[in-house]
Amino acid sequence: MKDFLKYTLATIVGIIVVSIVISIFSLLTLAGMASMGAVTESIADNSVMVIKLNGTLTDHTTEQNPIDQLTGNGEVMPGLNDMITAIKSAKENDKIKGIYIESGDFSGATPALLTELRNALLDFKTSGKFILAYGDNYTQGTYYLSSVADSVVINPEGMVEWVGMAVQTMYYKKILEKIGVKMQVVKVGTYKSAVEPFMLDDISDANREQIETFSSEIWGRMQADVSASRGMTADELNTLTNSGLVLKQTAYLVKNKIVDKTAYSDEVPQIIANMMGVDKDDYHTTTVANVAANANNTPKSMSGDIVAVYYAEGDIVQSSSQFSLAGNDEIVGEEAIRDLRNLADDDDVKAVVLRVNSPGGSAYASEQIWHQVMNIKAKKPIVVSMGGYAASGGYYISCAANWIVAQPTTLTGSIGIFGTFPDASELVKDKLGINVAVVKTNEYSDIGSPFRPFSTQEHELMQEYINHGYDLFTRRCADGRGLSQDSIKVIGEGRVWTGVHAIDLGLVDQLGSLDDAVNKAKELAGIDKCTIAEYPAQKSFIEQLLDKTTSKSTYAEEQLHLMLGDYYDAIRTVRSATGQDHLQAALPFYFRFNL
Repeated sequence: MKDFLKYTLATIVGIIVVSIVISIFSLLTLAGMASMGAVTESIADNSVMVIKLNGTLTDHTTEQNPIDQLTGNGEVMPGLNDMITAIKSAKENDKIKGIYIESGDFSGATPALLTELRNALLDFKTSGKFILAYGDNYTQGTYYLSSVADSVVINPEGMVEWVGMAVQTMYYKKILEKIGVKMQVVKVGTYKSAVEPFMLDDISDANREQIETFSSEIWGRMQADVSASRGMTADELNTLTNSGLVLKQTAYLVKNKIVDKTAYSDEVPQIIANMMGVDKDDYHTTTVANVAANANNTPKSMSGDIVAVYYAEGDIVQSSSQFSLAGNDEIVGEEAIRDLRNLADDDDVKAVVLRVNSPGGSAYASEQIWHQVMNIKAKKPIVVSMGGYAASGGYYISCAANWIVAQPTTLTGSIGIFGTFPDASELVKDKLGINVAVVKTNEYSDIGSPFRPFSTQEHELMQEYINHGYDLFTRRCADGRGLSQDSIKVIGEGRVWTGVHAIDLGLVDQLGSLDDAVNKAKELAGIDKCTIAEYPAQKSFIEQLLDKTTSKSTYAEEQLHLMLGDYYDAIRTVRSATGQDHLQAALPFYFRFNL
């Protein structure tokens, strides 16, 4: 019996050891397979760089889920950083003769990011090289980018969805009442409309005013850009837009200079060859990722001086969320604090550019990140480059910088604070028949409980708490911008401003791109030659595979976004209202620009 147990135990241990060895070997094999797929290819003569507009354009190339890498599920669209790097490199590389833009299933981008990418394409054209665009259909975003092309080609049965801008907000007050839930809202700011969906059945006058203002400004700029590229006036383009352009036949689109010609996708290679003056088989194609990788592999400055570009993109949260709809779009306070502290302490880093693309979130996390910005500022210059959003908490973490750069169409400001506290007492007691008994030692032991409403005194205490948060927020802004706190409160009130207005109000210093911000950082640091280093660093394949958060698939997230459409944003809004922190400094809504 003893021998039986001994051999049985030895067998079990052996199986476990072998399983561990096989697992480690499998992981190493998978890592090798993934790394082989990421090998940079050299660029051949007579090459054309292909920009595929598929997915969502973000500031920074996101890490593809390792399982997706291995299975080939979903090709992650390069971020704006790699797009710009590749376009600049393609402009200077004699082997690359032109760019081919392929319009696909483009699920969106903010106008500011589109503007920055479009400007890079316009700069590429100064080299004398060609740009060709093709789409079976053009969304508003892909057409805005493609309109810079020397030739815009569309499928004979395609369409151009150039329709104008619409901002949609969903209101949940009635449906919450039906299920027995009330949102107890405390806020500061007339325009701080993030809580409107839980308080009202329709849009407020103040919210309508700010949306009409910034959407008209953004759309006017986009109309002006496209009309200039297509050789018509903005009024002519606007007339065509109002004619129902989206439903017009392609012959109408060609006649009115919206596109240049029609062709099927299999005819595009010959069109490219004709533009290059070579036979169809005598040119090569290369990807944005490959061109960017080649550019990043070129020798760096040997000065030892570094300008760090730190990407802060997404909702601001104190700790990482496991909620499936959060995707990778989070600025995790505890991680950002650690990273920024390291940049402050690194003597080789002579200046920091904080690239902010955030609608805000946790007021507490924003305050902690603000503190680290101040820590950097005490040691070296820090410049903020604003992307699509740098609003509410996104502005909170920006306001202390030495210099702030924004795009004309950046949405910023939204200086205001709110808190949402669900009261589900009716749902629990009356509809579900559940009684919640409370035994407490002190008056406010169960304050904020979802099983009862606030008392009058508790509501007053909450309002004091929110008022303190707003006072702190406006003081941070005033100190950072060298303005009085009263003047900040006048332009605050939760109102959203475009970059154009923000510069007039003193909220930003300069209109421009990330490159402009980097140049300003170099100027403030008194350096010329330097290495531009991007942070946070991309994780290795193994790190991603072992990371508990890698269960979030970028590809799956995009597919869910496509399936749910506007409901996706609604779910995110509900989630933010019942999020980790009671005090929120967040943009009034998740904007959908029909782009």
